[in-house]
Amino acid sequence: MKRVALISPYALSVFGGVQEQVLAMSRELSRRDLEVLIVAPDGRDKAIYDTPASVARFGGRVAIPANGSRAPLTLSPGAARAARAAVTAFAPDVVHFHEPFAPLVGWATLRAHAFASVATFHRSGSGPALTLTGPLLRELAKGIDVAVSVSAAAHDTVRRAAGLESDVLFNGFETERFVTSTRQRGDEVLLLSVGRLEERKGVATAIEAVRSHNDAAAQPWRLVVVGDGPERDKLRALAGGDEQIVFVGAVSDDEKRGWLRRASLFLAPATHGESFGLVLLEAMASECSVVASDIEGYQSAAGGHATLFRAGDSAALTAAIKLALRSESAASVAAARQHAESWSMRALIDEYLERYERARQRFYVNR
Repeated sequence: MKRVALISPYALSVFGGVQEQVLAMSRELSRRDLEVLIVAPDGRDKAIYDTPASVARFGGRVAIPANGSRAPLTLSPGAARAARAAVTAFAPDVVHFHEPFAPLVGWATLRAHAFASVATFHRSGSGPALTLTGPLLRELAKGIDVAVSVSAAAHDTVRRAAGLESDVLFNGFETERFVTSTRQRGDEVLLLSVGRLEERKGVATAIEAVRSHNDAAAQPWRLVVVGDGPERDKLRALAGGDEQIVFVGAVSDDEKRGWLRRASLFLAPATHGESFGLVLLEAMASECSVVASDIEGYQSAAGGHATLFRAGDSAALTAAIKLALRSESAASVAAARQHAESWSMRALIDEYLERYERARQRFYVNR
């Protein structure tokens, strides 16, 4: 095997977990001496990304409501045809589709099924995009040789939507990249939230918890909110001008890792819609203790190494922060980092390489 094409239906120009996963996989595959092509939407995006892979982008970018978020997709059939032409010219041994049912950039390639294909499903939950499109999804599924889901919840979602069985594999990340800088912690309590600013991420709960504490306590907490999105103005208003609540906007991966190395605690207050809590593991790999809501995806990722609170309950979050600060130890931080290592990108790519070979065998047997 020499070449792998990775297809993301979501634009790399917008921060997101699927996009991060695609870029991280491209780096690790390149380390294995494979040639990698990334295909994504947003033909206007001219940014240079941190990967040795070739990056091809097609179509206009639109934001479509999906699963409590807004997905940065393209709806251009021309973009899908151009993406298929780029993949064909690249002549990969395997095409790896992330969220293959999300329109539209990968659909022409998936329908053509001219190369062995692996598909990874990230989404969990229901909604009209899945419940009303069963025949289309089952038709698209015919182009998949091997299917993978990132969690049991995502597995159940795709089985209900398209009758498709999938292996369950973890989301991986490059654990070594999170300890390259010096751990810096001052006397202040610095709480960090990272993610797209949308309602389901629960940043409002974090702001309410911090404001409640700061109104009553002698030692204030400082909350740093990393990310951007449609809830930005509403969240700023909720912060009420509190100087201890800082919005830094979207940042680079290097800057994000720097904040993780400075934070006292990482907060993951999402209320729903998270099939797997990779952000929790990134914080653990950064030697930063975690406080997270008790939603299903986060419980799975935490593995007993995070302080959990009732989702959407700011008083419960305040109590959880106090407990986490009080109970942190060198041993608990080390155990959490060891837990995070179980999700290393190295281990994940080992698993995917096996599935790439399985997909090639099935593809050629069925030709």
